[in-house]
This record gives sequence, C-alpha cells and structure tokens, in this order.
Amino acid sequence: MEKKVFIKTLGCQMNEYDSNRIYDSIKKIGFEKAKKHDDASCYILNTCHIRDKSKEKVYHEVGRVKKLYRKKKKPIMIVAGCVAQAENSEMLKREPYIDVVIGPQSYHKINQILKSFTEKEKKEETDFDTIKKFEYFDKIKNTNNKVSSFLTIQEGCDKFCHFCVVPFTRGPEYSRPFDKIINEAEELIKNGTKEITLIGQNVNAYSYEKNSKVYKISNLISELEKFSELERIRYTTSHPRDMTDDLIECYSINKKLMPFIHLPIQSGSNKILKLMNRKHTVEEYLNIYDRLKKINPKVEFSSDFIISYPGEKEEDFNDTINLIKKIKFINSYSFIFSPRPGTKAAELQLIDDEISRERLIKIQKILFSHQLEMNKSFENKSIDVLVENKMHGQNKLFGRNMYSNSVIFAANDENIGKVIKVKIESCNQNSLFGKIANSNMKAA
Repeated sequence: MEKKVFIKTLGCQMNEYDSNRIYDSIKKIGFEKAKKHDDASCYILNTCHIRDKSKEKVYHEVGRVKKLYRKKKKPIMIVAGCVAQAENSEMLKREPYIDVVIGPQSYHKINQILKSFTEKEKKEETDFDTIKKFEYFDKIKNTNNKVSSFLTIQEGCDKFCHFCVVPFTRGPEYSRPFDKIINEAEELIKNGTKEITLIGQNVNAYSYEKNSKVYKISNLISELEKFSELERIRYTTSHPRDMTDDLIECYSINKKLMPFIHLPIQSGSNKILKLMNRKHTVEEYLNIYDRLKKINPKVEFSSDFIISYPGEKEEDFNDTINLIKKIKFINSYSFIFSPRPGTKAAELQLIDDEISRERLIKIQKILFSHQLEMNKSFENKSIDVLVENKMHGQNKLFGRNMYSNSVIFAANDENIGKVIKVKIESCNQNSLFGKIANSNMKAA
C-alpha cells in the first residue's frame, strides 16, 4: 500500500511547527505528503485547545474525514495535539473512527506507532516526555524551506493562569538546549529561510543553563543576528512577567529584531488580572510599554483580551477600554471568556451572554479602528517587505512588513525571499496593497 499522509493543523504556531516536524519524522518510514486531503493512507488532525468548543470542533473534523473516505479505504485516523492530550482515551471511546490519540510531548513515538499499527488495536500516547521528544527531533533535520519559519525554543507553562489549559496539555516549562536551537536555525537558513520566529507557550521565559552560564532569549536573538543570510527575527508568545531588562535592551541593539511585540495583557483591570492569576499589573505592563517606546519609538504592540471574565464589572471593562485607547494596539485578538475543564475558572459563574456580546463588539470596534488607522498610515509610503510566496491562483506576491502586516502586490517570482521596497497604495483592516517602489524591479 502506498503510504501517504495528510496533516491538517488547527490553532497556534506551535502546532504548525509540530506538524512540520511530525512529517520530517514519518517520511523516514516511507510516508509522503498527500496532494489531496482525500488521498491519504494516514490522516493526522493536529488540534488546539485554546479556543471555544475546541473539543467539538475536533469531532466535527473527524466527521468530515468519515464522509471524505466513505467510498474509499479508511485511513489511519490520528488525533494529535492539545485536545488529544486533554481528552486522551475518552476520544477513543466516543469516536471509534479514531485509531490513535497522541499528545504534543509524545510525537517522538509516532514512527513506532505507525509501524506497529493494526486496525484492531487503538493506541493512546499522552505521557509528558518533553526531553526525550526534543532529543529525538534534534537528530532529524528540519526540512522546512519557507521564507518565514517557526522555531520552537520552549514549551509548557508554569504560570497557571486560572483560565488556561496549557499547563495541563503542554506540561511544565522546558527550554531546549541553546546549541540545538542554533543548529536547527542554521538548517532552516540553509533551506532558504530569511525570517525566523522563535516560538513557545512562554517564549520569553526561555532559560537554559550550561557550564554555569544561563542563556536567555536575548542570547538567542544576538546569536541569530550573526547569520548574514537571515533578514528578520521575531518571537511569540510572551508573558509580561518575563520581559526582562536584557530582552528589552535587544530592541535598541539588535537590528534584525522586528519592532513588533505580541504581549498579551488579557484585561486592563488589576482586579480581573488578580482573579485570572496573571501575576502582573496594568502599571507593570505600561512600564514595559513606556521603556520600549523610549529606547525604540518604532516598537508597536499587539495583545490578547478575554472579555467578560467571571467577576468583570462595567468599571473593569472600562479600564480595559482605557488601556486599549492609551496603547493603540495595532493587531489584537479578543474573545468572550469560555471555561476550560480542569482549570480554576471552569466552575465560576458566567456573565450574561447579551452583556458579553455587547462588550466584545464594543472592544473589537476600537481595536479594529486602531488596526485600520495603523494600516492607513502606510498609504503613499514605500516600506520594506519580506516577500514570502506567490498567492494561490493570483499573479500577486505576498509578504510582510516589519509589523507583520500582510502586503499584497504584483511582482516577479524572482523577488520571493528578498526584502524589497513596496509603495502602499491602499489598505483594508487586514492587508496592505501596493506596487514595487524600486524602478529596477519591474512588476509582472
């Protein structure tokens, strides 16, 4: 039987990175990527548990796979990722179509699972074995050849925010060895990567000790900057408690570090932050903002907001609005609180749905207006854009500016992988549109 795999990835950048590494692993035992999602002998659904109704979405996706293969041979159905970790063997009981459930810290076992697979035996692997997992993947080359690539440096979380399931699905904080990260970065750069985004659940909590020396994310940024072929460095997602002096200083000395920080605050009310167990205050957050703006005025922020967290009064909500108006986040994510089983906030009394929806609409209207205002500020200006790829079905190229804004313009494919000047002619809330500004590079 021809061995083909289709991997559908839901959720965060961590999952995208994991999916690429899963493929790097299983191609060693003969699997190739299926060109179509209904032409696989193994179907992997890599899941995320952060958003509302994540579990039900997984069962819905499995239902879709059932329909796709109704008249074909059933593929090996694997559910991976954070929902798999949280639900474990319950998924196998509820949905017989699922053959394997595997958590994020067990991906090093996937080859053996596939080699020994039989239709009669269901398999569940959800142990926390982070060190062995990374030791396994450190021996396998990262074949990702995208212009912009993710690179995991840290996994897990020790913060235990009362609304968050990550400590239970990804385990405690673990930082990969410094030299292994740099080696993998070098592989990506050789493959053609021009931008590396360092990722982790608490990426700026990265801390690795060797020979009495402690390496932080600031050390990784400085080391990556030495690669002449690398154009840009980013990192996500950060926690305010871990925005240390050395990391802040990077924004004044490291030229390849993009001046764009995704730093979730969740609420503009100290009362709510305490109820969330966020371990930071609004004043501490604003201090980080002020310090970064002082050393590099180009720095801009994005954030995450949980609306109608249990206990949020109108004055708490207004505090969040005031914070948003003060900082003018250029791109943020906002959601109504939804309880996650196993978390401390799971049993708290919810705020009325209508009030919650009204608050979300009000918040998003302000957030989106700031986003559009920022995008409009680029109109009639020439900006640096790292060109990532050709858009599917269009004679247009796609790239991003320093703030990670999407930029769409007409150009030749030879510009892919280069940083070029693009004159912005128009925009909407999500994207910038323009043409090549450099007369030496003619548009297609």
